[in-house]
Amino acid sequence: MKDKSLESIGEFGLIDIIKKKFNSKNNDSLIIGIGDDAAVISKSKDDYFLISSDMLVEGIHFDLTYHPLKHLGYKSVTTNISDIYSMNGFANQITINLGLSNRFSLNAIEEFYKGVKIACEEYNIDLVGGDTTSSKTGLIISVSAIGNVLKNKLTLRKTAKKNDIICVSGDLGRSYIGLQILEREKSVFLTNPEMQPELSNYSDSIEKQLKPKARKDLIEKLSEFNIIPNSMIDISDGLASDLIHLSVQSNLGVKIYEEKLPILKSTILTANELNLNPTTCALNGGEDYELLFSVNEKDYNMLKDNDIDITSIGYFTSNKKCNLVSKEGATIGLKAQGWKHF
Repeated sequence: MKDKSLESIGEFGLIDIIKKKFNSKNNDSLIIGIGDDAAVISKSKDDYFLISSDMLVEGIHFDLTYHPLKHLGYKSVTTNISDIYSMNGFANQITINLGLSNRFSLNAIEEFYKGVKIACEEYNIDLVGGDTTSSKTGLIISVSAIGNVLKNKLTLRKTAKKNDIICVSGDLGRSYIGLQILEREKSVFLTNPEMQPELSNYSDSIEKQLKPKARKDLIEKLSEFNIIPNSMIDISDGLASDLIHLSVQSNLGVKIYEEKLPILKSTILTANELNLNPTTCALNGGEDYELLFSVNEKDYNMLKDNDIDITSIGYFTSNKKCNLVSKEGATIGLKAQGWKHF
């Protein structure tokens, strides 16, 4: 049999292969293993541990030409603890492993850890360990996040219900637009190093890309109103891809509406300037790190009545199809066209 390439099977194909090889439990403390945003481990009578791990690799996930190390340290933390919040839990600790080439000075690494410290203080978490080693391929960052969730509040990808209202926090597509601006200005600079880029008009989009927030505030609001979503995931690979994850794992379909997608006017204007479709940016751009979740109508109305920063974009269906209804009324099948790791 011909050996398959990683590119042909993709990240999630590889995860499925690994998951099948480790589908049995060796310890009774394991509640949820591979396949959700975080592993779930028994902690006490009322609590679970949540554990997630992620990597950022130079040249794949970030470009140090325009990504300040302090921002990168901050982003390394927030993008990982976002997985804890997407399980309706709270992050408490992180570990950081670094692979470093000899081009990095001590001052550079201290700058990275300044960003880490800012994130730890902002989200009330502790850096408790990690490892460092040399790297011949650039900067490699691996972060593990540890948190907890009350057993009765744990939220998974696979537990959406028919007719659940699909909600998303914040706005979509802005991070991708920020990346496109940075890539454009890098290209201009490489062609003409004397030119100084004018980025002030795009600062909001660039900030979203370089220094994304994790939505702890929404989890706090859900707790305040005692609302437990039926399903949830954070938007890292793109709205369409992450919607499809919820759909497949919950064995349901989704119907969302283009006109309801929360896209800022500034995002639309910049997308048009770059000859990009704003809807495509929102569906497939990725790295928004907003929370995508589903609730019943009663809970949605409570959130809406209390002016929580969410938007209803559609609902779950029983037909297992993932569709977008365009502004013109056409039904279009959603495809997972967001970030690809291979």
